[in-house]
Amino acid sequence: MELKTVKVEIPEGANVIIGQTHFIKTAEDLYELLISSVPGIKFGLAFCEASQECLVRSEGNDAELKKKAEENAQRIGCGHSFVIIIREAFPINIMHALKACPEVVGLFCATANPVEVIVAETELGRGVLGVIDGFAPKGIETPKDVEARKSFLRKIGYKLG
Repeated sequence: MELKTVKVEIPEGANVIIGQTHFIKTAEDLYELLISSVPGIKFGLAFCEASQECLVRSEGNDAELKKKAEENAQRIGCGHSFVIIIREAFPINIMHALKACPEVVGLFCATANPVEVIVAETELGRGVLGVIDGFAPKGIETPKDVEARKSFLRKIGYKLG
């Protein structure tokens, strides 16, 4: 077995969601889920088929994000993995719907941080072992940091004033 890390390329102002699924209809079902979850969402998604033709299947409503999802999925190259790149929404807006999707087996990350995917490769193929999402902690938050966190959540509308 060989271990590799694959750097995920996230376009400016976008978030990425990486997960695992299990069925060819994933691309269409995730498209419908995303388009109906958040009005105005822009996205591209790509799914690595793990049998038959073993193609990267993709959908989206934004050409740039769709292309970037395809490129990331191809580089990750793990059977039944998927990459969704979104703008005009946050992952929190769609996480519940993703988790409820019958094809979705699990989620590895949902972030705007730099991401590396840890991949194991054998004679059979490749699999995601996990992800590195962002950076290591630099310390424990102070009361000033708590206030900044709470202020930020109110500024972006996720908590009441």
